Amino acid sequence: MMTQRKSAPTVRYEILIAGDIGQARQVCREWCMEAGACVTVEPVDYIYTGGEEAGIRVGFINYPRFPADDGSIGRRAADLARILMVRLCQQSYSIVGPNETVWYSRRPADMANAA
Repeated sequence: MMTQRKSAPTVRYEILIAGDIGQARQVCREWCMEAGACVTVEPVDYIYTGGEEAGIRVGFINYPRFPADDGSIGRRAADLARILMVRLCQQSYSIVGPNETVWYSRRPADMANAA
């Protein structure tokens, strides 16, 4: 059997956000169709001091069939994360990248502290 092999530098990004997984899957489907992309969508349980909530993890990799640079993958993750925040009615999310994790918030209290 003949096969083809391709490789690319490993680059991974993850969006971590609370919300309904069914709605998140639909948002990701729409975004992927428009952007020409592929992501993973997994359920996640967030357990924290005093509570817990259901959420999702959306994954991006540097897919060797269509390789891209780190910055391009990060920008795509940021684009989808902003859409997910609005469509899932959330106030914050995190993006885990190869070199840093960034937390984003649109909570009024967090916005006041940023000023």
